[in-house]
Amino acid sequence: MPSKTVTLTAATSLVRNVHGNGPVIVLNNVTGFTSTLPASTGKGDKYDFYVAATVSSGAMIVAALGTDIIQGAVAIASDVAGVTCPTTATSDYITMNGGTTGGARGTRFTVEDVASGVWAITGSLVSVGAEATPFAAT
Repeated sequence: MPSKTVTLTAATSLVRNVHGNGPVIVLNNVTGFTSTLPASTGKGDKYDFYVAATVSSGAMIVAALGTDIIQGAVAIASDVAGVTCPTTATSDYITMNGGTTGGARGTRFTVEDVASGVWAITGSLVSVGAEATPFAAT
C-alpha cells in the first residue's frame, strides 16, 4: 500500500508525482523551512499540508514559483473567536511563524492548481496570540 503521507523536514521543491494529488505533506521542523510549489498550469493538482511540530523559530513558508500567485482565504485562530484571512491580488507565499500567523501543530490547508499562474488556498491555521495574516507578496 502506498504511503498516505510525505514528511518534510527541510527546504523542498515540491514535485507533482511525489507530493501532489494524494499524500498529506507533513511539515515537521520547529525551525521552519520553505516548501516551493511547482509552476501552476491549471491541471487541478492538489497539495495538502499539515503542520506536525509547532514552529518555534524561523518560519514555515509555502511559496509559489515565479510569477504564480496564491488566491483564497484561510481561517486562523488561537481561540474560538478566530478570523478569516484573505489573500491580496499579489500574494505569492504564506508564512507561518508558529505564533500570530499560524504554524502551530494542527494547522492544515490545501492549495490547488486552478489556472495557469494561480493556486487556490483553503484551510485552517492554528495560531498563538492575536491572529495576523500569513499572506504576502515577494
